Amino acid sequence: MNPKRLVVISGLSGAGKTVALHTLEDTGFYCVDNLPLGFLAEFAREVAGSRWPAYRQVAVGIDVRNATGDLADLPMLLQRLKSDALAVELVFIEASDDMLLKRFSETRRRHPLSGDALPLPGAIAAERARLAPLSDYADLRVDTSAMHVHRLREWVRERVARRAVGEISLQLLSFGYKNGVPPESDFVFDARGLPNPHWEAELRDLSGLDAAVRSFLGASPLARELAEQIEGFMLAWIPRFEAEDRPYLTVAVGCTGGRHRSVYVTERLAESLRGNGRAVLVSHRDL
Repeated sequence: MNPKRLVVISGLSGAGKTVALHTLEDTGFYCVDNLPLGFLAEFAREVAGSRWPAYRQVAVGIDVRNATGDLADLPMLLQRLKSDALAVELVFIEASDDMLLKRFSETRRRHPLSGDALPLPGAIAAERARLAPLSDYADLRVDTSAMHVHRLREWVRERVARRAVGEISLQLLSFGYKNGVPPESDFVFDARGLPNPHWEAELRDLSGLDAAVRSFLGASPLARELAEQIEGFMLAWIPRFEAEDRPYLTVAVGCTGGRHRSVYVTERLAESLRGNGRAVLVSHRDL
């Protein structure tokens, strides 16, 4: 029998942790928010040993309201909790400082670390520092700065809720370097060496999803070579990640603006992987 599943959801206040937990609850997970870390090991043992059907899939929210020392020890604790009876994973949700400031201003909610002695920007910085060990250890990270709530819910359903134990959840992500490299990327490939449709007047306002751009790049030996090399790399290495029980893999392809070359290569890679029987989630961050 497959092990039960314990998903720990953590992240920055205002980034979307609560939305993620609610989404998992809607898909059948038993969810507990703001569990004190001192109870996590006991709770995990209860889940692993229980015959209650609701405990087949469990999600726990952990945030900065826990003691700093406990948070720093969480990665080691999660490693100890993994067993044949319990698969454990950590999902970390983050956003840019500017977006977090905007969200707190709109909702008028108080940040858990803010107060008279620590205004909101300082509270966000302090929280980011305290949660850094979790961010670095996470099996899956997502930056919600450019996500509206419906897109985040869809992402949680596709990447987290529907992943079966023992299967790898694969996301292909295009992006523009001018907006920064996605922090959740496991592998990053650079498509800026390819011919740029931006300099073709009739293609500039289109994207890599449009037939004219696909035809333009498909006629380029360099574009075909890059796509084929990335395809070969991923087809060779994905089985090795699966053999190590890695739950998530995010492959990012970037170009200058994230509209043409990276989108084309990402879509071609998705077609190849799907043709090899892989389930793939595709996102184009900067379209």
